[in-house]
Amino acid sequence: MKFRINRMAALIAAFGASGMLPAAAADGAGAAAGAERPAQLAPVVVEENRLQPLPAASRVDEETMRALRPATSDTASLLRDVPGVQLQGAGGVSSLPVIRGLADDRNRILVDGMDLIASCPNHMNPPLSYLDPNGVSKLRVIPGVTPVSLGGDSIGGTIIAESLAPRFAAAGQSPLLGGEVGGFYRSNGNAWGGNLSAVVANENLSANFSATTAKADNYTAGGNFKNFTATGNPGRTLARDEVGSTAYETHNYQFGLAYRPSDHLVEFKYAYQDIPEQLFPNQRMDMLGNTQNRFNLHYRGQFDWGQLDARAYYETVDHLMDFGPDKRFYYGMASPTGLPCSPISATCAAGMPMKTDSNTSGVTLRADINLGANDLLRTGGLYQHYRLDDYWPASGSAMWPLTFDNINDGTRDRFGIFGEWESRLDAQWTTLVGVRYERVTTDAGPVQGYNPNINFTTMMMGMMPMRMYSNQQADAAAFNAQDRKRSDNNWDLTALARYVLDAQTDLEVGVARKTRSPNLYERYTWSTWSMAAVMNNFAGDGNGYYGDIDLDPEVAYTVSASVDWHASDRSWQLRATPYYTRVKDYIDAIRCNNNTTCQPPNATTSNQFVVLQYANQSAELYGIDLSGELPLASSSYGNFGLNGVVSYTYGKNRDTGDGLYNIMPFNARLTLTHRLGGWDNALEFVGATSKDHLSDVRNEIGTPGYGLLNLRASYSWKQARLDFGIDNVFDKLYYLPLGGAYTGQGQTMMLNGVPWGIAVPGMGRSVYTGISFKL
Repeated sequence: MKFRINRMAALIAAFGASGMLPAAAADGAGAAAGAERPAQLAPVVVEENRLQPLPAASRVDEETMRALRPATSDTASLLRDVPGVQLQGAGGVSSLPVIRGLADDRNRILVDGMDLIASCPNHMNPPLSYLDPNGVSKLRVIPGVTPVSLGGDSIGGTIIAESLAPRFAAAGQSPLLGGEVGGFYRSNGNAWGGNLSAVVANENLSANFSATTAKADNYTAGGNFKNFTATGNPGRTLARDEVGSTAYETHNYQFGLAYRPSDHLVEFKYAYQDIPEQLFPNQRMDMLGNTQNRFNLHYRGQFDWGQLDARAYYETVDHLMDFGPDKRFYYGMASPTGLPCSPISATCAAGMPMKTDSNTSGVTLRADINLGANDLLRTGGLYQHYRLDDYWPASGSAMWPLTFDNINDGTRDRFGIFGEWESRLDAQWTTLVGVRYERVTTDAGPVQGYNPNINFTTMMMGMMPMRMYSNQQADAAAFNAQDRKRSDNNWDLTALARYVLDAQTDLEVGVARKTRSPNLYERYTWSTWSMAAVMNNFAGDGNGYYGDIDLDPEVAYTVSASVDWHASDRSWQLRATPYYTRVKDYIDAIRCNNNTTCQPPNATTSNQFVVLQYANQSAELYGIDLSGELPLASSSYGNFGLNGVVSYTYGKNRDTGDGLYNIMPFNARLTLTHRLGGWDNALEFVGATSKDHLSDVRNEIGTPGYGLLNLRASYSWKQARLDFGIDNVFDKLYYLPLGGAYTGQGQTMMLNGVPWGIAVPGMGRSVYTGISFKL
């Protein structure tokens, strides 16, 4: 199933003609009384007041999401104000969330209750990339010590994202007919896009549809950050302030049906994503095609004894990578300067296509059981089956004449069960304890290289031929000779307590043991050949990686405590959370020292890209998160306030003393807010100190400190909203501490065919505006 709707105007016209475009009354405060019912069922009630779940989760409220949507097409960036959360740079819609120094697969990310998995050797399609910011209704984060009911196969935290929920007409009212339409434009990168949604519903049945689109060119930095302009493609150059490989285009669609009789809800969602292009400034490859289909059937019911929740889902992904327009496309003896050559042969390479096909199926079941006036038992389980094929068709020269099997018939199956008891001991104490067991089984089939009969090839480095040892025959034979099936028995334990000291002080403390099994790329990538290894990299550091079948699961032991000072009415609050995590068998990296394929100076160089192997070691992370808000003044000129987030994280490899990779330095985000009538305005300062505690084994690139000023304003009417903003007001040149190494242009196929030592810069000044209408 493959289709594409490139013009949002066609969809807008179609819904406008149908009479469905005017939206229903807004959800929550401001909605007309009795106009509609939300799809949520009542929570389990154990007293007059419901138990407040432990630990306290950080929620991104609807007003924050509405303010940020015109400024970003990356759903992960909606988390930027959440304490302890940072973003690892990737493509324009694919940032990887980092929670207290732990990134990517180390965090559990649920999209509409589904555990989605990045199906790409560069993790270009992480779970949150399948939701457009305009398609998100709820977003929350549970960092560090996570309840076992929300954890599993992760050692960081949990992110829960939900798409638009079904809506129903109020009892006795006429059918609900409505929708929303909006659009945005951003000056830097000439980015534009739009969104629409429509709903038709009565008291028990609801149908909804949503569509979003976004497109952008390369963005520019706040100044020249490189001393070259060549891309490796004759006739194409980039200005010295243009950040190569940052363009993207994405389309998302979702259709939903829901039925709600009395205290039960059954809903079905089908979603489709098409990304024809998403370029990556810190990867050797670009995404030149990604299509996803996902099917999600969900039941939730309220009973006298509590609540039951069940889900079944299925997802398919077809993913394609190759060199985009900013990276050299033609290689080989027949193309010494990058000019087109044909046909593909042992002397002519046309790109390096890399394909990934995957499917994921899963079921989950959870029951919240009322044990009495002050006790709640949560129990449930899951099963997930994941299958992956990652293969690189022959394209000529060194990639010839066969298909390279990066991962062949890879599988990863999870089976898990949990039990969790939450109890209110008295008016001041609430406790939670839980245990979770998961069995994770992985396997992969035999592999082959491009040419199993040779162990070296010759490529052109500029005008010079270079002999490269690929070792494909020996590496494949060694991999195929091993028993590749592995089964891990993983246990998670969590204990939390909250104490209400007085009306203005809450205390929270928690300890946890959490476990994550290696992903398929960490276990089953097998080639030490630098040109193959460099295509396996989800760190964004420019290096090459290969796996180890014998990797053990990571086991993290975490302790954290929180102090929450606040006014009785929460008009002001300050929260401080120090934490410490020690990780046994942390999956870090060691230098490849094979004297054939990883020739010197791979083992000792400090100013080049290198080839690395995943390896279990010991690590520790600690830090503190501070967040707060404070009203400053209230007058006829409006209400003024101040809010902010400050974070510090330190990470170290305990075996080597090396720094852990991509740890955000001390950073802060402080915002002065102003509200008056329909106006909602903000002046924001964002800053970070220099990043100089680095991962030496990776030759990680440091970044200087910086401070930025952002401005945003909005005006809301009953049925419309207008947004305006300026990011990086002073057009400052700065580098992203978690942006990785710049490999956005040039001869990126070769390990050191591009300059080492350039960090990916952040975006220069960008003026943006957005508008939306709903009824």
